[in-house]
Amino acid sequence: MSKKPRRNDDPRLLAFEVLAQVELEGAYSNLILPKALTDSALEVKDRAFATELVYGSLRMQGRHDHFIAAASDRALDQIDTKALIVLRIGTHQLKEMRVPSHAAIYESVELAKKVVGKSTSSFINAILRKIDSLDFEVLPIPSQEFSRLALEYSHPEWIVSSYFDSLKSEDEVRNLLKANNGAAKPVLIAWPGLATIDELFDAGALPITTSGVAASFDGNPGDIPAIRQRRAGVQDLGSQIVVEKFYQSFLPDLRWLDLCAGPGGKAAYLSALLKRDGGYLLANEISNERAKLVSQVLHHGEVTVNDGRSMPEELGKFDRILLDAPCTGIGALRRRPEVRWRRNLQDLKNLTQLQSELLDSATRLLSSGGVIAYVTCSSHQAETKFQVRSFLKRHSTFTRIPVEDERADIDGDLQLWPHRDGSDAMFLSLLRKE
Repeated sequence: MSKKPRRNDDPRLLAFEVLAQVELEGAYSNLILPKALTDSALEVKDRAFATELVYGSLRMQGRHDHFIAAASDRALDQIDTKALIVLRIGTHQLKEMRVPSHAAIYESVELAKKVVGKSTSSFINAILRKIDSLDFEVLPIPSQEFSRLALEYSHPEWIVSSYFDSLKSEDEVRNLLKANNGAAKPVLIAWPGLATIDELFDAGALPITTSGVAASFDGNPGDIPAIRQRRAGVQDLGSQIVVEKFYQSFLPDLRWLDLCAGPGGKAAYLSALLKRDGGYLLANEISNERAKLVSQVLHHGEVTVNDGRSMPEELGKFDRILLDAPCTGIGALRRRPEVRWRRNLQDLKNLTQLQSELLDSATRLLSSGGVIAYVTCSSHQAETKFQVRSFLKRHSTFTRIPVEDERADIDGDLQLWPHRDGSDAMFLSLLRKE
């Protein structure tokens, strides 16, 4: 008789296994950690400990690697990847958590014995003991402003540089970097006509004063009946706001298109609104798997699978097009901390080209007088302001519609920020075809 696999009851081992999937397999921590915790035998306190080890180690990876490099005779790329993950977990406990030094080092060595072998554990023991004796202030620190902040707050330099381009203030950049390194609580949404905000409150969610459908929740959203029944969802406040601002252009009997709909959060909200108020919605996605996710949360309308750059002519014209464009995702670093280490300037270049092609495609699908909502989960000007500026130069028949929000800039575009708005750094520009 086969035995069931033993459920993990070691928070450090669980954290290591999740981080190894992120590092070696390209997984996303916010997708695999919840399942790993659900499948584990960890108590509530240990679940919180494992969560901090995973997200904290990823957020502070750049700073932790600076310590490891200072303490080791080997270059980082000469250290076995699994050993490096153990070192980062140990360094996080030593420098960012209230774990006694002897416990952080001992448990890291024991973890190393399990995952990389006894011979490597002595190396890890020596490195962590040296790290424990080091203060950040005595390590070599770059003199250039954004390089120094990048190291201090554990962000790539190119991202920090882009923050200075947008915010122009070291104090604001510091506040943003701090916000990116904070934990983001799940934000829930009661989809209009399907659930009520009171249902979420009754389940323990807390009000968000600026919204009538959103609530914050310090727990497992899957414990809430409305979430399990897909009458409510989990969606960052910034994503909700851009849908709401676009929906202010609602008129009866319009044809709406979500050109890049996966994984479906914005399509779900938009479809609930249209089910209540009337109008047709087509949610398009290039990936079959992501299209299936969209179909699971779509309350009204249809799902199709196409490359958004070459949509079939028989689909006809649309009055409103939401283009939530593929982007670097650096606006969501609170929830997806590994993104900061995965993306680079070449990715930025490739993605801005894709965004331009999708925008051009949207113009061919749009009826006269129609509106495109161009959205990115990014604050990099190459993906936001410069992209819109380039689009308007290419398409003289389009003009901006100012977003109706006191936070909109002089051009009428809306850029949200984690440190100002408590949301992802979402960008919205509304573009009307004359």
